[in-house]
Amino acid sequence: MPDETNISPSSGSRDPLFKERPREKSFPTSAFAVAAVVVVIAIAAVLVIGRRGSGPPGGAAYAANLELTNLQPSQSESLSGGRSTYLDGHIVNHGNQTVTGVTVQAVFGVDGGTPQTLTAPVSVIRTREPYVDTQPLSAAPLAPGAGADFRLIFEGVGDSWDQKTPTVQILQVSTR
Repeated sequence: MPDETNISPSSGSRDPLFKERPREKSFPTSAFAVAAVVVVIAIAAVLVIGRRGSGPPGGAAYAANLELTNLQPSQSESLSGGRSTYLDGHIVNHGNQTVTGVTVQAVFGVDGGTPQTLTAPVSVIRTREPYVDTQPLSAAPLAPGAGADFRLIFEGVGDSWDQKTPTVQILQVSTR
């Protein structure tokens, strides 16, 4: 039988079960490095996806090649009491690229107040009879030199709108 009287708590034990384990780091460096790489990849993916959707570089500058004419506002009310404001017009592509999307900003004048600014995508008018039917510009791209009738649809135009044709500015253009 082993002699247990020689082992004291202060002298320590040579048994590995009773050794104090080394302290681990609270946040491993390798985990930090992996997290940093994931963040860099995510940022790069967002930049690539965002650039792909706007067409070739300078897509916003392509707006100078587009002409919007014959703007005519109108409104309609739904049976549920909602109101939609339409702005019909004609768009011509004077540039050398095919246009697949246009977003515009319309500024609606307000009687005695601050104008209301809304944005909307350009939808091409597909048919007019028996009612106006539209489709996204991406479904009917506008080739160089071509023109098309379009409709902008706005929800939430205020009651104080002065009923004058809003000022329209092209914000974004997608081309291919």
